[in-house]
Amino acid sequence: MLDHVFLSVSDIDRSIAFYEAALAPLGIAHAVDYDGRQGSAGHPDLKGFGANGRVFFWLREGSVEGGAAHVGFIARSKREVNEAFEAAMLAGATEIHPPGPQLHYDPRYYAAQVRDPDGYSVEFVYKEWQH
Repeated sequence: MLDHVFLSVSDIDRSIAFYEAALAPLGIAHAVDYDGRQGSAGHPDLKGFGANGRVFFWLREGSVEGGAAHVGFIARSKREVNEAFEAAMLAGATEIHPPGPQLHYDPRYYAAQVRDPDGYSVEFVYKEWQH
């Protein structure tokens, strides 16, 4: 199980606004900002997102290679997948695939996938047998 992921973004304010909107339907919120000066030498400033008392998704300003990362976020229902997709699109995402069953994985795998403003692949996923 992963504890956290850092994603480098080109415009931190734009990315914060995007993820605040896109992740809100999943109950994930911008939770904490970390001043890199508190860490070891060269530690970046971080903007943390989380839910249920855990911060697990962090943004940092830096070099971007949009095709280098894919992040899947858990949705608790098909409705949440749909809502997160719509919120992401309204916040400036580009569509990879709209909400629906991902039959190539499993008929019960329901997801939508977008590209964030830096080109990263972001997926909202509901797997009824896991969630």
